Amino acid sequence: MTSDDPVQLTFLGTRGSGEACNKRHRRHSALLLEGPEGRLMIDCGGDWLSELPRLNPDALFLTHAHPDHSAGLEQGSPCPVYATADTWQQLPDYPLAERRWLTKGQKLIVAGLQVEPVPLYHSLRAPAVGYRIGTAGHNLFYAPDVAALVDPAEDLQGVDLYIGDGSALDRTLLRREQGYPCGHAPVQEQLRWCHNARIGHMLISHCGEKIIADEAAALRILTELAEPLNIKLSIACDSQRLDFG
Repeated sequence: MTSDDPVQLTFLGTRGSGEACNKRHRRHSALLLEGPEGRLMIDCGGDWLSELPRLNPDALFLTHAHPDHSAGLEQGSPCPVYATADTWQQLPDYPLAERRWLTKGQKLIVAGLQVEPVPLYHSLRAPAVGYRIGTAGHNLFYAPDVAALVDPAEDLQGVDLYIGDGSALDRTLLRREQGYPCGHAPVQEQLRWCHNARIGHMLISHCGEKIIADEAAALRILTELAEPLNIKLSIACDSQRLDFG
């Protein structure tokens, strides 16, 4: 990439799609990345309705069309919005001035960051992608809603930081529809993907009821699972900032 300076990540929200919330996980999951040439936002749930002008991203990417990831666009967007054809087909007719289509395998340079959509399993009605984002020789993978990866070894190759789905600690939110995995992969399964891909750092977002009800207990359980795999695991919270790269 164009700069060796770290990218600042801000977790605008870390709450999942359910009703449960608390002070640490109040807003629906959304991520802001401040790259060498601008600000890139991923997802925009209804929490962010009327607030996009304040955030003022230079580009906005959607993982999928579920309202907790897209309903903040109801009044439009101050920047181009990127999404797959599946997502555009499922979205309401929001007043967006600039709609841009993403395709599998496409790699874009936006805000000085390399952005690649990676199809994954989550919902048949609202097909989703994760995003591989690269800067200065480092890569992160962001998948706030995921039931399974299509090819974990390929999808996570070269990734340094995995930011995943904290909706479920067990398999209760995972199901099969028409033979495909849907819903939310347990964090333990996502840890296995990271271990097999030699990823040493995992952050949890899109937090579900069990994390929100007792985050300390959930973190103890997850840490016990992560430590034998040599993975540093933490749970992100709203407004948390960190440098990447």
